[in-house]
Amino acid sequence: MTSTIDERWLQHAVDLATANVAAGGGPFGALVVRGDAVVASGVNRVTRDLDPTAHAEVTAIRAACRELRTFSLAGCTLYTSCEPCPMCATSALWARLDRVVFAANRHDAAEGGFDDRAFYDLLAAEPPSWPTAVHELRLGTAVAPFTAWRDNPLRVDY
Repeated sequence: MTSTIDERWLQHAVDLATANVAAGGGPFGALVVRGDAVVASGVNRVTRDLDPTAHAEVTAIRAACRELRTFSLAGCTLYTSCEPCPMCATSALWARLDRVVFAANRHDAAEGGFDDRAFYDLLAAEPPSWPTAVHELRLGTAVAPFTAWRDNPLRVDY
């Protein structure tokens, strides 16, 4: 369910994305909003920062977590100029955002030169079929970090 308030925030995200193109960045913008206030915003900084994870949604989520001093963005909405790629969608899930609202979809992105369909398809396949080699090398100590985590009474679950 969306509203005119959603339209206002989405327009802000689209404006951020458009301005980022003019500044030499990628065509993506995002906002994390709580209530009636922007907690943080982000733009695509992949080429500017030489960081393939610096998508607009991820930069907005990182900034919002720093601003709110928490790893959980429960109670917040992510507004993004385009449908999140698999990495960004997963980041939104890990951040525990209440909602994600986007303007353009993955097909619009593909027409603009950003085709994420290969990643959606890839993640449905088993890792041995991926173009990047991903192999399990099972060590006898492989689960030691998880045992240490499970047994740590001071851990902060997330």
